[in-house]
Amino acid sequence: MFNFDLPLLGRPILWYGFFFALGFFLGYWVLVYLLRRYFHQVSHFPKNKIKVKAAFFAEKIAVYVIIGTIVGARLGDVLFYQDWAVIQKDPMTLVRFWEGGLASHGGAAGIFFALFFFSRRYRKEGGIFSFLRVLDLVVIPAAVGGCFIRLGNFFNQEILGTFTELPWGVIFGHPVDGGPLLPRHPVQLYESLWYFLTFLILFYYSKKNLGVQKPGKICGLFFILVFGFRFLIEFLKVEQSVFLTAASYFRMGQYLSLPFIAVGIWLVMRKKAV
Repeated sequence: MFNFDLPLLGRPILWYGFFFALGFFLGYWVLVYLLRRYFHQVSHFPKNKIKVKAAFFAEKIAVYVIIGTIVGARLGDVLFYQDWAVIQKDPMTLVRFWEGGLASHGGAAGIFFALFFFSRRYRKEGGIFSFLRVLDLVVIPAAVGGCFIRLGNFFNQEILGTFTELPWGVIFGHPVDGGPLLPRHPVQLYESLWYFLTFLILFYYSKKNLGVQKPGKICGLFFILVFGFRFLIEFLKVEQSVFLTAASYFRMGQYLSLPFIAVGIWLVMRKKAV
């Protein structure tokens, strides 16, 4: 936590919020770059208009993504990780996202629906924005955002790993679960590094394939890489959901990852482009 409050609001700036905003900021500029390159490949826009159009659509997409992320992530946390009885007593907990958790699976689903509405709204204006093509464009900067969000989780000492005797285990001074001060797997850093590697893979792949590959393939690769790794890394995490016990073999995050992995495999393997 930073040692100063936000002006007017009187609330401290959390590391999670700082890295969340930084990830969106950097992701936005990655998206602008991808849109420029994409428009050069497939659009009917004059070359001198491409920079303006890329900035215009990047801003519109960013608004949809931010809203979808916050709403989806909050609802996902409430539905799959929190005690519903507490929410029943205080329904305003649903909208006080700054006081509660945000679930990445819910955020992904929220982005999915938000971009569906974006593609419906701007497909005629852009002429090239099919729903799956928009997803292909957005998942690449989304990997950047995920990288920084997990860094925020690390500094906030949340989404904790299990205890370990490995030399790189991290002792958190104020773990969010109130557990003993023993070395843990820094699972947040494992995920952050994997998301950055995913970004590099997809960014390199998109150089030649963004405008010519069948729509949805890049998104499918993203789902397989991100949620496949998420399924595996959950074995090293402390269970966060109130609906599952520590004795459960699978974590809530693993159950929620399976649909994304299945959709990713379908998008990559399907033969018909839509």
